[in-house]
Amino acid sequence: MEFISPDVLLLLAGVAVLAGLVDAIAGGGGLLALPALLWAGIPPLQALATNKLQGSFGTATASLNYLHKGEIRLHGLWGAIAWTFAGAVCGTLAVQYLVADWLNRLVPLLLIGFALYFMFSPRIGDEDARQRISARLFGLLVGFGAGFYDGFFGPGTGSFFAAGFVMLLGWNLRRATAGTKLLNLTSNLASLMFFAAGGHVVWSVGLGMGLGQVLGAWIGSHLVIRHGTVLTRPLLVVVSVAISVRLLLD
Repeated sequence: MEFISPDVLLLLAGVAVLAGLVDAIAGGGGLLALPALLWAGIPPLQALATNKLQGSFGTATASLNYLHKGEIRLHGLWGAIAWTFAGAVCGTLAVQYLVADWLNRLVPLLLIGFALYFMFSPRIGDEDARQRISARLFGLLVGFGAGFYDGFFGPGTGSFFAAGFVMLLGWNLRRATAGTKLLNLTSNLASLMFFAAGGHVVWSVGLGMGLGQVLGAWIGSHLVIRHGTVLTRPLLVVVSVAISVRLLLD
């Protein structure tokens, strides 16, 4: 890969600030970061790997802020964290042998469905609703399932996690957003381990963008804590539809 100039690195860090802010609120920061990495001349596999590195800084920052503000209660999430990690590892391994073309057709439909749910469901709000399944079953179904999907394919993972928290555990949207960041961090780190072991990560770019992600995620997570559903709900709809459009165009 050719040397990347300091001005391009600075531009990538700026994109990462915006990506981290959007991702901390509604997910989908990769919609901004990944095309920027490809624009900078980084080959696709290295771009995917580097995107996992820089995104991990943002999800870690947002998760720590949500933990500090009491939006995440770890004692009920350890099972989901473990299942998410296992799912992401399996997905990262499976993508090397399986064809993902069918996901290109299925995922846009699911995300549009989630967008409609986020827009119209009475369960979406600042108050918790009735829990429909146990935390253990949630970990197996949503943790492993969405974790596998993130390792295998990726776009829209945050929407899958958020919808699971709201629909199945009855969490309010602010709390669901916080839990989503923690599980996103888990799946990012699991995939990053394998990308790093294969030597695919462009560390100088990923670490530079990671600093931008820290700033963006810190701002975004504070906005979620302050404004809750008023901010998160419309952005989740917009991000879900935007990812669907991108996949359909691709």
